[in-house]
Amino acid sequence: MNTKSKSTLGNFEKILKLQNYAKHTIEIYLYYTNEFLQYFDKPGLHITANEIKEYLKNYNYSSISKQNQIYSALKLYAKHILNIKFIEKVFLKRPRKENKLPKIIDQNKIKNSINNIENLKHKAILALAYSTGLRVSEIINLKIKDIDSERMLIYIYNSKGNKDRIVPLNENILKLLRQYFLKFKPIQFLFNGQFSNQYSATSCNNLVKKYIGNQFHFHSLRHSCFTHLLEVGVGLRIIQQLAGHSSSKTTEIYTQVSNQTLQNIPSLI
Repeated sequence: MNTKSKSTLGNFEKILKLQNYAKHTIEIYLYYTNEFLQYFDKPGLHITANEIKEYLKNYNYSSISKQNQIYSALKLYAKHILNIKFIEKVFLKRPRKENKLPKIIDQNKIKNSINNIENLKHKAILALAYSTGLRVSEIINLKIKDIDSERMLIYIYNSKGNKDRIVPLNENILKLLRQYFLKFKPIQFLFNGQFSNQYSATSCNNLVKKYIGNQFHFHSLRHSCFTHLLEVGVGLRIIQQLAGHSSSKTTEIYTQVSNQTLQNIPSLI
């Protein structure tokens, strides 16, 4: 990539930070924008609307989710860096999201798997994630000061959609976190990495695959948490608040995968 393109990428990063995009979102947008700039053998400021359109049309997308992320990243780049007017005409119509049901892990499997973990840090990460339904980005961005042991609350700042929220902290998790803290003595962030001040999302995902099953990922813990809460009688409105969902429709998907809900449907024969 030439110097001018690097400069525009730097300016784009500043704009995303000024608009208060989440750290994880900024990383994703910069990755795809960097890939886009490297595709062209000229300065980023000289890329035209038609070239963006052709790039998007010919890109080999591996999923609809990835396609939407690339669209979002380049749309912002075109608007703020290239100053392209009538952006909607440049971008093709977004694909409809895949209507896939979340994969839920059996509750006993999760509990047994976590209880058998000997590494205290790994155990604390997975137990906290499952008990609260936090996203992987929320887990790795948690700071020590975000844990309020007096009010038994966890404060989540600048999460998806630039929203803040609070989730409850139970006694068992607090006890585990204190044991972890005394042994590992983290600094600033609750979970430090081996060579950095912050644990990585990739490492979190690897923990799920290592201890619970290779077919699952970190977000499976979040889906499982809310499904299991629904099955023990927690209302959808409360689950929506815990999850940080803007729309109740997003939360209602857990009614489709809840064994309790399905078992309560009466037989017609």
